[in-house]
Amino acid sequence: MKKITTVIFDLGGVLIDWSPEYVYLKEFRGDRAKMDWFLEHICAWDWNVNQDAGYPIAKATEERIALFPEYKELITMYYGRWEEMLGYAHKDTLTILKKLIDNPDYRILALTNWSGETWPKAIAKFPWLQWFEGILVSGDEQMRKPFSEIYNLMLNRYSIKAEEAVFIDDSLANIHGCEAVGIKGIHFKNAEILEIQLRTLGIEL
Repeated sequence: MKKITTVIFDLGGVLIDWSPEYVYLKEFRGDRAKMDWFLEHICAWDWNVNQDAGYPIAKATEERIALFPEYKELITMYYGRWEEMLGYAHKDTLTILKKLIDNPDYRILALTNWSGETWPKAIAKFPWLQWFEGILVSGDEQMRKPFSEIYNLMLNRYSIKAEEAVFIDDSLANIHGCEAVGIKGIHFKNAEILEIQLRTLGIEL
């Protein structure tokens, strides 16, 4: 196995906590069943990831309201109060990131599915995002994980050799996507397991 020289992090779910629940559980007065139905049928996940691939937020919101006018106020909240959905940094994973950043043997980058329109809010909230050598944001590139084109773009833009890289993501589909182009994948569960997995690959922390 080739020595790993580049570690690529996903952000949401690995280093950053983000959840629409922070807004909608309050709006539905704690009724999780009603909230879950809304997030499965009205502002559904596949609708959200379309914006992560660069679809304009204003247009997406307008189209969703046209389909479900009775939910106009709640739909508008999705991006209107998006910043409230942005929670905290996962401190244990952040500790691992800092150790890697401090080790000159590794290049540390990030690859995230994130709307280019909301990305500046994340940069403002989390100064440590500046630690990365580079961050590829799906919304800015008009493509997203788990499709191979975004992994190939990552490899080409930063002159990474796939066999010398590892990618960490909490989505198994995204791990399958990176492995399809030759990047080693780590399916993130928690920081404790991640540290073991990195050491198993010979990565020093």
